[in-house]
Amino acid sequence: MKILITGGAGFIGSHVVELFLERGHEVFVVDDLSSGNEDNLPKGAVFFRLDIRTQEFVKKVLELRPDAVAHLAAQMDVRKSVADPVQDAGINVLGTIQVIRSAMEAGVKKIIFSSSGGAIYGEQDEFPATEEHPCRPVSPYGVSKLCGEEYLAYFRRVGGPALVILRYANVYGPRQDPHGEAGVVAIFIRKMLAGRTPVINGDGRQTRDFVFARDVARSNLLALESDAEGVFNIGTGRETDINELTSMLMTATGFAGEPQNGPAAPGEQKRSSVDPSLAKKVFSWHSEVDLKSGLAETVGYFRTHPER
Repeated sequence: MKILITGGAGFIGSHVVELFLERGHEVFVVDDLSSGNEDNLPKGAVFFRLDIRTQEFVKKVLELRPDAVAHLAAQMDVRKSVADPVQDAGINVLGTIQVIRSAMEAGVKKIIFSSSGGAIYGEQDEFPATEEHPCRPVSPYGVSKLCGEEYLAYFRRVGGPALVILRYANVYGPRQDPHGEAGVVAIFIRKMLAGRTPVINGDGRQTRDFVFARDVARSNLLALESDAEGVFNIGTGRETDINELTSMLMTATGFAGEPQNGPAAPGEQKRSSVDPSLAKKVFSWHSEVDLKSGLAETVGYFRTHPER
């Protein structure tokens, strides 16, 4: 199958590219490298440096005429979305509309959209949250992702491609960017390996549902190769608070210092976890990598990639 992956040079996208290639699919990657890295791409992927908001991107989609599109290109930093909601919406809303319209014109049969469970549900009423949970985003990022979902659903109703929306929990793993403000696992690992003190936002009691990147990539593959349509949570259903995560990372890295506490970050939820039962029922997905093992593998990656 011929597949176009937007944002394929990014942290999550590169894992999706890798798995699709292993499965024997023909993979084309579009990424503007604003946060991705071409070095993340495995051999065999055909790469085009393009912004999804441009006409050059539209022309490329029409030229390639892929069977399916996995849309991962996004502005995905919650704090950046709070600081600049216009830029966030420009990429996550207008960019997504451009991807959909291009896909429809090119005759794409299926779109797999990478969304966000935690950011869309907001402060939860139940734990873990099912796909039926009310959507009450507490950040512009969450709003823009939900808006992207609604545009995709609209175009599906008027004859657009088959649609799978994957609402990820907090994804971590090798290749995660340790230099931005997003991705607490990568940020803390890099600091600890360098002997620098990690700073916990607030009291550290905020919880997240941490899911390994390779497991997330597998959800894309299963969604592609099944007849599934609809919205699916991709997470573990388990909560881990940041204090516990920090302790686990200290053990994994051998860090002997003491973490510090800073001010709470704007736009962050207090608790978050998503129920993955529907994905298991419909296309047999479940997380396979437990947090301890996933953190150990991620620490190992950063030990051997000190330049990241």
